[in-house]
Order: sequence, then structure tokens, then C-alpha cells
Amino acid sequence: MTPMAQILRTMCCTAALCAASGLAWALPSFDDVRAAYPSSETLVLDRHGELLQRLRTDYTVRRGEWVSLEDTSGALRLALVLSEDRRFYAHSGVDWASVSAAAWGHLFHERTRGASTISMQLVGLLGEGDRPRSGQRTVLDKVGQVVSGTVLDRRWRKDRVLEAYLNLVPWRGELVGIDALSRTLFGKAAHGLDDGEAAIAAALVRAPNAPVAQVARRACGVWRDMLQARAQSAPVTQPDCLWLTMLTQSALERSAYASSAGIAPHAARQALRAARPAPQGQQPPLLTTLDARLQRVAQESLGRHLRELRGREVNDGALVVLDNASGDVLAYVGSSGELSQAREVDAAMALRQPGSTLKPLLYAQALAERRLTAASLLHDAPTHIDTSGGLYIPQNYDRDFKGWVSVRTALAASLNVPAVRTLAMVTPAAFARQLRDFGLALPHTGDYYGFSLALGSAEVSLLALTNAYRTLANGGHHGNVRFLPGPMPAPGPVVIDPRAAYVVADILSDPNARARTFGTRSVLATRTWTAVKTGTSKDMRDNWVVGWSHRYTVGVWVGNAEGQAMRDISGTSGAAPVWADLMQALESGMRPDPAPAVPAGLVRQSVRFSPDPPGESGRTALEATRSEWFLSGTEQTVSTRLASRTAPSDPGGSRSGTGMAALPEPMRITSPVSGTVIALDPDIPPTHQRLTFKAQGVDVRWELDGQPLGRGPRLAWLPWPGRHQVRVVDARGTVRDEIRIEVRGAGLAQPMGQDRRVSCTKCLPLGTQSPSNP
Repeated sequence: MTPMAQILRTMCCTAALCAASGLAWALPSFDDVRAAYPSSETLVLDRHGELLQRLRTDYTVRRGEWVSLEDTSGALRLALVLSEDRRFYAHSGVDWASVSAAAWGHLFHERTRGASTISMQLVGLLGEGDRPRSGQRTVLDKVGQVVSGTVLDRRWRKDRVLEAYLNLVPWRGELVGIDALSRTLFGKAAHGLDDGEAAIAAALVRAPNAPVAQVARRACGVWRDMLQARAQSAPVTQPDCLWLTMLTQSALERSAYASSAGIAPHAARQALRAARPAPQGQQPPLLTTLDARLQRVAQESLGRHLRELRGREVNDGALVVLDNASGDVLAYVGSSGELSQAREVDAAMALRQPGSTLKPLLYAQALAERRLTAASLLHDAPTHIDTSGGLYIPQNYDRDFKGWVSVRTALAASLNVPAVRTLAMVTPAAFARQLRDFGLALPHTGDYYGFSLALGSAEVSLLALTNAYRTLANGGHHGNVRFLPGPMPAPGPVVIDPRAAYVVADILSDPNARARTFGTRSVLATRTWTAVKTGTSKDMRDNWVVGWSHRYTVGVWVGNAEGQAMRDISGTSGAAPVWADLMQALESGMRPDPAPAVPAGLVRQSVRFSPDPPGESGRTALEATRSEWFLSGTEQTVSTRLASRTAPSDPGGSRSGTGMAALPEPMRITSPVSGTVIALDPDIPPTHQRLTFKAQGVDVRWELDGQPLGRGPRLAWLPWPGRHQVRVVDARGTVRDEIRIEVRGAGLAQPMGQDRRVSCTKCLPLGTQSPSNP
């Protein structure tokens, strides 16, 4: 080598040493390494800091929690030191004896133990993150490790070096750190590893992804070294390792570390979606609004009751508990766990038909719009309603009809026909808009569902429905639910008249009013004030109970995730017992809740229910005289029925009695009905083809496709082809009713003698009378 080459080599080595020294002095502290440890899991905590759920959030690598050295077994520490660095506690970061042996072995092409100490390996882990240690290292890499290992040993205590190494070293596959390894391969925490398991763990460090036989042979050698290090010097024969070979094969085929464990898996996922994403590498514990004690009560009650119902084809359930004031989710059970064949499905968010649980929202709207009072009489009798899709014939749950009943009785006893009559007054389109105001995101318009919307034909989630009932509990103020704690939110917007919300609450808390259907001693009766409603969907697929107290709103659903029908389930035998358990747990140890405060604008009035039309008398009263709540201006002293059958202009079949102020005529479109298809005649001049819109109400204003069209109860319109949305709005611009129609353009004129009508389903040539709304 020339003198110039020697000088250049010396300069390069010196520069390498300087660079290595610079990197060594940049090593982080132990506290920094531990604080920046990026677990692949998030710990979800309840409102008091108690662990609810451990949930995996990083699927690129599997790390558990950081494990302190005191929480690892002595066998593991011994096995690792004997396998990787026998003189770990004697050297100062570099084992010069091993370095010399390795150098001589390399010179004479002999296999020797590696010279990298645990400190030097830790330096590589700190500098390379989780990249696998593969390939040959250069001389400069080795020099850097030597310098950095020495500096690390001077700065860190030995126990901290070993602790960091155990938590950062890659073991096998995606596993990094001793917590992930011990829980995945052995199904236990690191402090519980025995000699055999510790030997297997140590064997995996040097060859993480080696075949089972190779790992077993190396583990056997480590185990022998452990016995000899404990002064058990008796020779270990090959048969003694047979059990270790079997243990190795079993461990490497095991995957016991579930990606989620705890009592609130679905709530934890909802909380993570609501939380802001943490910085890369940081997964701090997530504090939620849930209460661990209440969550356990909810899980236990739901599981116990579902086991009792297994003979009735009921396998799944879900429940939600909300704080009325804040919207905090206090308990959230998304499935029945091991009882379910779809345990990962969040049934609290699944869309299902809610049955009669929509009726309180419907009656609240009818009361708020002054179409009905709690004392109005509705006819519960067989009926049929003309719709654009044919006849709709509602039935009651028990296939029986009760005759003339008050709104209080109709709602509390959950009668179907009166609810449909009420929807005929409100209209499906207006009710669908009101449901959206309650937070129920219906995917279709009210006309899509028709009059079956009164009986819960739309699909909603348990969480959204429970929050809609919370709106009633809060006097009509709607607010969002939350899984993460925060300051007390301000009251939300008013989406329903607080007086109507109070009257509905009063009805649903009245055990005498629900006696016709549920009896006087049902499970729905609680020791404190509560308002509650049950619901069952078509073909017994879903059973619901939602109700509230002064402080809490609770919703429960039972059924089958696959959609099979249940058998022999009623409104009080399905979800109701779970609801009652939760209400009892919520009010345990507390003073009984009082009834809600009466809002301004309500009047208490005694009312008599007469079976006779005005001008007649002598028959037995329909219901006992009672004191009833009325919105101011709608009071009545006598409630009577009609002498004749229900007319289209009065779908409810009720008339004001003596002393009741006349209710304003509700604004709605009477012609044409929604879904009407108009066919333009090609032989008639377009200017002579007019479609007349008709409506009832005061100061009717028409809109077509969102644009003003005209005013008045009748309006002639020159149609043009296409699909159109027609609305009527009041003076404030509030939409009171809407329909959708289709106009089909004229075709070519047909030869004389042939039929000039357009062939289509439900088409009405202009001049033909369209069916009237019920």
C-alpha cells in the first residue's frame, strides 16, 4: 500500500470514529425511550380511569405494553443473558474477550459466538427501529456499535439496558417486545414464563423466524445452560428435551393474543372514531364517558336474560344508556358476546325496523301541530286507506280492536290503527322530516314508506332512537351523544314543542293508560318516575324498549343479527326486563326522581268522554272522566266521537266537544297524491293542458322543485316532462307537506282509430280525477 493510501485510510477511520462518537453522544435517555414506546394497542378507560378495553390499533407490527424488568420472570432474564451476553453484568458495554475470539475465528474461518453484546444490540434497535437485523454489517457499523455501546453502558444502568432490550427486540413475525411474545405464544404475562418458555423466547432472539426444529434445538441448549448456571450440573440427556420440543411446536403454532379484550369492544371502537388521531408512535390511554360499573351490570343483565330466552329463538341483543343532560354514553353493549354468532357486529348501530317505538314521536308532532289533544278520540276499528300503491290495511298487535279510544289510551296501549289515522293527518312526508329533526337519518322520503311509517317501517339504529327519546326527555331540545368527556354542552335546538314533549312523557309514564295492553303490574312499572315505550317489528324480528327517567335514557334491543324471527316474544318479555334492570341499577341508592317540571303554556282541564255525537245522549261513557293536559287554546271539557264513518277530511274520526277551541285546519296537499304519474296528450295543445294543485289550510304557498310557484288553496300549473317535487309552505317558510309527481312527455300522434293513451302504470291523463289522500 502506498503512503498516500495509508494516509487516506487513516483519515477515513478517524472520520468514522468521529461520526460514531457523534452518534453515540446523541443516544436518547432511558426515560425518552420508554415515553416514546409505540404500543400497537390503545387502552380505553372509563370516566373514572378504570380499564374498559384493550384494542389493537396498529396492524403493521404487534407490540404490547412496556414491561418493567421487575415484571418479567427471573427465568427469562437468566435465559436471555446466557444466550446473548454471558458477561453482561461484567463488561462495560463491549465484551472484548468475545471480540478477540470472534476476530481469531474469522481469521481461521472458524464458527464462534457473536461478539455483539446486549448493549450493542440495543444501540442497533434504537437506531433502526423495527427493521429486521439481516445482512452483513460493515466495519464502520461495528465500530459505531462499539463506541455507542460503551457510551450507553456509561449512561444507563444495567437493569435499564436489559429492560429496554426486552421491550424493543423483534421476536417472531410481527411480534416486537416481550409482552407481545409472552401473550401470543404462551397466553400469559411476562412474569409468568417458566424455564422452558424462557428458553424458547431466548432461542427466538437470534433466529426469530427459524423452523420449529431449529428453534427447539437452540431452546434445548439454552435450557441446559440454565440448569448448569444454577449449579445443577447433572448431565442433561437428549430425551430430557423431548418435552421442550413439544412445547416449542405448540407455542409457535399458538396465537392467543386477541386483538381486543375487555368489557366494551364496540364502545371502544366508537370512542376511537370520535377521538382525534394521536401523533405517529404515540397511543396514550383514551378516557371515555362510559362507567365501568354500569357497563358490567348491562352486560350481565343482557347475557342472563338472553340465556333465559334461548328456547324462543333469541340470540342477540344490544343496549345504550345516555345521560340526559350531557349526552354522555354511560353504557354501550353492541352484542351478546359469546351467545351471538355475529359478535363483531355492532347491533347498537345496525339499522332495524323500530316498530311501535316511533309512535311517541308521531303523537308529539300531532300534538305540537294542534291536530290532536291527549283527550281526542280516535277510532280503533278495521280500516283501509287508499294509497298510490294500493290499499293499506293496518292491524293491531293482538288482532283485536278497541273501538273509540283517547289519544292517551291509543299511545300508552300501543294501538296501531289510531296511529295510522294520526299519520294520515300529519302526512308521511311531514313525519319523515320530523324524524330527521329528531336525529333519525331516514334514507328515503316519507312517501316511500307511506302510512306504515307510523308502525316503524323505516330502519333506524338503537343509538339514534335512544337519543331521539332523550330529546323528549330534554323537553324537545335535541343534542348529539358523545363517547369522549368534555365540558357540559349548551342545550341543543328545539325540534318539537316542549309542551307536546311533556304530554307524551306524561302519557308514557301512566300505568293506567297502558293497562289495556300491558296490565297494571307489568315489568314496565318502576319505583321512580319513568316514561317508556315498547316496539316489535314485522314478523317478530326485533323487540325494543326505550324509556327515560329524569336523569337517564335507556334503550334495549333483542332479536337475531341474522334476521330470523323470534318465537313467543311480547313487548314485556323481550327487552323490557333488561330495561327494568338498568333503570333499577341507575336509580339504586338515589332519591326517587320527581316528574318533569310542567312547561309554560300547558293547561290542566277535567274532560268527560261522551260516546254520543253532539246533540245526543244516554250511552255509557267511553272512558272515565279525568284531568288531562292541554296545550293552551286547545282545552276541552267533553270529547265526543262522530256519528258517521270517518271522512277523508277527518282521518282521526274525532270532533271537538263543548268548551274546546276550534283547532286550525292543518295545511296539506289534497290533490294529486304523491306518486301520481301524469301523461301529456300529444293531440291537445300544451297550453290547454293544466294540472290543478289543491290544498287545505290558511295562507297556502306552493313551491315546485324548491322554487316559489304561487299562492292559494288551488293552483293551475302548466306541466312539463320530468319528475317534480311539490311542496306547500306556511308564511314562515316551514314546509308543511310535500308530494312527488312525474310528468311524461307526449309521444307521436297515432293513426286514426288507434288508442292514443299512454301505456304506463298508474298514469292519469289530464282531466282525470286523481285519488284523494285519506
